[in-house]
Amino acid sequence: MRKILVSFLGILFFFCTSFAQAPKKNSSSEIYHAIQKLNFLGSALYIAAHPDDENTRLISYLSNEVKARTAYLSLTRGDGGQNLIGPELRELLGVLRTQELLAARRIDGGEQFFTRAVDFGYSKHPEETLKIWNKDTVLGDVVRMIRSFKPDVIINRFDHRTPGSTHGHHTSSAILSVAAFDLAGDPTSYPEQLGELNVWHPKRLFFNTSWWFYGSEEKFAAADKSNMLSFDIGIYYPMLGLSNNEIASLASSQHRCQGFGRLMSRGSENEYIELLKGDLPQDKKDVFDGIDTTWSRVEGGEAVGILLYGIEKNFNFKDPSTHVKELVQAHQMIQDITDTHWKTIKTKELEAIIASITGLYLEASSENPMANPGSSVTIDIEVLNRSNAKIKLKSMAIGDLISKDKDIVLANNVKHDLKFDLRVPDNISYTNPYWLNKKGTLGMYTVENPKLIGNPETPPAFMAHFNLDFDGYPITITKPVIHRYSKPDKGELYQPFEIMPEATARFEDKVIIFADGTPKNIPVTIKAHRDSIKGEVVFCYAQGWNVEQKSKPFSIAKKGDEQIVFFELTPPSHEDENYISPIIKINGKEIAKELVTIAYDHIPTQSVLLPSEAKVVRLDIQKAGEHIGYIVGAGDEVPTSLEQIGYQVHLIDPNSINAETLNNYGAIVVGIRAYNVVPELRFKQKYLLDYVANGGNLVIQYNTAGRWDAQYKDIAPYPLTLSRDRVTDENSRVDIIAKNHELVNYPNKITEADFKGWVQERGLYFPNEWDAHFTPILSMNDEGETAKTGGLLIAPYGKGNYIYTGLSFFRELPAGVPGAYKLFANMLSVGKENLKKKTPIKG
Repeated sequence: MRKILVSFLGILFFFCTSFAQAPKKNSSSEIYHAIQKLNFLGSALYIAAHPDDENTRLISYLSNEVKARTAYLSLTRGDGGQNLIGPELRELLGVLRTQELLAARRIDGGEQFFTRAVDFGYSKHPEETLKIWNKDTVLGDVVRMIRSFKPDVIINRFDHRTPGSTHGHHTSSAILSVAAFDLAGDPTSYPEQLGELNVWHPKRLFFNTSWWFYGSEEKFAAADKSNMLSFDIGIYYPMLGLSNNEIASLASSQHRCQGFGRLMSRGSENEYIELLKGDLPQDKKDVFDGIDTTWSRVEGGEAVGILLYGIEKNFNFKDPSTHVKELVQAHQMIQDITDTHWKTIKTKELEAIIASITGLYLEASSENPMANPGSSVTIDIEVLNRSNAKIKLKSMAIGDLISKDKDIVLANNVKHDLKFDLRVPDNISYTNPYWLNKKGTLGMYTVENPKLIGNPETPPAFMAHFNLDFDGYPITITKPVIHRYSKPDKGELYQPFEIMPEATARFEDKVIIFADGTPKNIPVTIKAHRDSIKGEVVFCYAQGWNVEQKSKPFSIAKKGDEQIVFFELTPPSHEDENYISPIIKINGKEIAKELVTIAYDHIPTQSVLLPSEAKVVRLDIQKAGEHIGYIVGAGDEVPTSLEQIGYQVHLIDPNSINAETLNNYGAIVVGIRAYNVVPELRFKQKYLLDYVANGGNLVIQYNTAGRWDAQYKDIAPYPLTLSRDRVTDENSRVDIIAKNHELVNYPNKITEADFKGWVQERGLYFPNEWDAHFTPILSMNDEGETAKTGGLLIAPYGKGNYIYTGLSFFRELPAGVPGAYKLFANMLSVGKENLKKKTPIKG
């Protein structure tokens, strides 16, 4: 099975490459599959809101069965979600999920695009979403993508007719798609795009419906389907050795940070799409019925088709290189086609096929993974023809560096190694996700270059152009400059060649809490990205804060090494929130960036340059207790945040939980979604509740409703029902409904002011039913909704206290929200005040 899977992945990788992927080594079956796609001139665009919203079954079907050029337009990069596999949140999570989408497309055969919209978190209605997103701008991005991609058919994942019934981002994606379907062909709409782009009129718009949107399979079975098309997306591909739904399962399983890894599905499955605009196809199993998808579609294409259809019909699987002469002839003929859209697409596809059938290996690899502006780097060139085709390397170009005419004859299986010394321009931009280069807003990224809008990634720093001669006919094949290396435990590896500053600086803690006026030594870590750097680091801070020495020198001998410089920072005497930042000065240059590396096995390693800064918060905060036990769930930064206010946090291995180990802690906190992702807890709940009964405080953070293991029914000592209730407006009013309860009075007095400055949301997955032993502490709601009182519940149990909270402390504490710290300290301190009366108030 592994051998078949590797072969299959090669087929799908044929055109869906990433800038950091290893070069493709395509078999005859893979080349044949590419020729089939070469001979289909039709496009489909799938539109939804987030990574993992896409229907990989349908994308794979359109790409691999229909052979259409297929793409997914995700309006956001998924920045507002959670992360099950690591610490990345917000913009860093968006970078990770972008790469997971690209990994999925490399499997299902689609392409990937985005708008500039930010996933700002859950939204209950499209009116809120479109206000925060800037409706006109995001609509313009959707129009731009339609005009650029030129789809014949558009398929929406969500229904535009049911606002308020699902995530506001979901409905908004459909609303914008429906509007853009017409506006893309209107020259008076977004005229600034024209010139670079042309108007485009898609033929059909569909909604990818299913029984889920009808409420039940029975209701969908009885629904009128006269306006629908259906496809068997479980079709089996003998040449691939896999069925379409198996491919789809592999693709969707790339969304690992969202917990989408799943078993493969097999067998016949029907997929439905409902016509929204355009003409209904007569053949209700062919979305392109009535649309010319042959070479006759373009003027001058019929002759090209005759040639290429003949190759497809008589393909030589034993020796595909026998077709090189005909394919080169087709390449020449395509250059005379006046339709620049299809000429560009098919030229690129054909060049990849020509390189594959000749076994042509072309690589430009930097000896180092990164370089600095103004530096020089050696580029190793490898050129190899593994066929009897008559090919010459005439010349090469990398950036502005053009080689002398080489005129090297590429004989069969004779490798040629060349070297270039590339000088990196002084004014070259650093390598970074382009949408993070400028500060955006809550709902929108700022992208100044319109040609980048929609692209999944930043273009490579340098491209290598191999100017070849195929028996007298010139073809230029372009490859990104990469870095190829090896590791003893992993073998040959590839990563992008990147341009980095000479040094970067970072604070280890992104939020630094001062619980009183005591100064703290703040470490600044400087990392060298070239040898022998010297300079100074300047510590920038706000009025009211003080530093004993504003700048300090540093010197680092070796690239990759780090040096830590300490600055003593004294907070003001009053409560305050502000920011600090380090600026590196080297030879007159100022650098204010930190380098964040995102590395997982299922995606290429990502380097992200962010503004180097940390939030500093002066709090008047009190706490009781010292030692806190923490059971990690889906991953969050709460333990680090608690250490900031003086707690000693001990991470607890779930397997080690027993009566003795728990008694060492003054309170125990269970991380977010722990009962969803930590199977060991099903056997340990008894010990946790016994800990409470013996006098401990147990704080359970939110878990996802509907994903419970049956053995978790006793998560609380008394009946407690989780729901999907949430409050998404981070500025919504919060009322303290148990004003006399210890939880809002000791050791910190909690008031409505402590709920100012919260980020993204108030909380999620609140309980909506609970036993009378529980006391609800807070009441809150989004505009137009009923009050939600399940966000913070406490119940006495034995000698201790059980607390369940859906409040988003996992977002608020890392963001340095003062009131969130005070309330969390109170939860950990419950029962530790020497009061005569400790009876909880019944709400």
